[in-house]
Amino acid sequence: MSWVLEKINSGLVRVFLIVVALFWLVPTIGLLASSLRSPDDMSASGWWNVFAKPSQLTFESYQKLLENSDITNSLWNTILITVPATVLVVIIGALAGYAFAWMEFPGRDWWFLIVVSLLVVPVQVALIPIAELFGRIGLFGTIFGVILFHVGFGLPFAVFLLRNFFAEIPRELLEAARLDGAGELRLFTRVVMPLGGPAIASLGIFQFLWVWNDMLVALVFTKSGTQPITVALQTQVRQFGNNVDVLAPGAFISMVIPLAVFFAFQRQFVTGVMAGAVK
Repeated sequence: MSWVLEKINSGLVRVFLIVVALFWLVPTIGLLASSLRSPDDMSASGWWNVFAKPSQLTFESYQKLLENSDITNSLWNTILITVPATVLVVIIGALAGYAFAWMEFPGRDWWFLIVVSLLVVPVQVALIPIAELFGRIGLFGTIFGVILFHVGFGLPFAVFLLRNFFAEIPRELLEAARLDGAGELRLFTRVVMPLGGPAIASLGIFQFLWVWNDMLVALVFTKSGTQPITVALQTQVRQFGNNVDVLAPGAFISMVIPLAVFFAFQRQFVTGVMAGAVK
């Protein structure tokens, strides 16, 4: 009898989770349906009517989107910002995490404590001072300046996560590699990096999602010509409040790319975060 109750409870939990997931996906489905409808259809009825009238589906909005240079350039700017900011945080964070976990140097624990304490610094506190600094050195309004800001604020979490993960690697394994003549660089690339795959993947996903979806930093540090997709869509709303045929497909593209990345690597994300969260 107990196993029957367990089966029923398990089935109810699965049904509940599926319902929650469907509700969570409703805005995405609605945005997709809106992006595939004409402006006249969108003004006449809600997006859910597309299921009753599939003939409303059209790719004209996406064609107009590709003809809008502001949106296409901003999408390219988003890629130029997100990819380097993610790669640099992963590489520097992995090197620093390995150093804090397995290399001996003066003040190691104190330096790590300082790095961890930076996690509590809000982004909003640094916006104005760094904007003034970038203005003096000529980086304000450039893509490189936005990348530097994201790298600087992404590194404390990266070092914290990867250091805790690397510290769980058995010491005997590293000592055996050293006895075989492996130096620190070879030890890092051949032993530590492969073993740290889940944590590195989760860090990359986390950083990618944060940078891609960022609007506050981009709104402060970019200008016309360097704006990412989030700022460009906001600008389109302000200037042309009725051009939903451009905003809907642009917003869907901006949303679906990080969603695809997360769902493709969600298992590695959960594994890495859980492994690096505790020592």
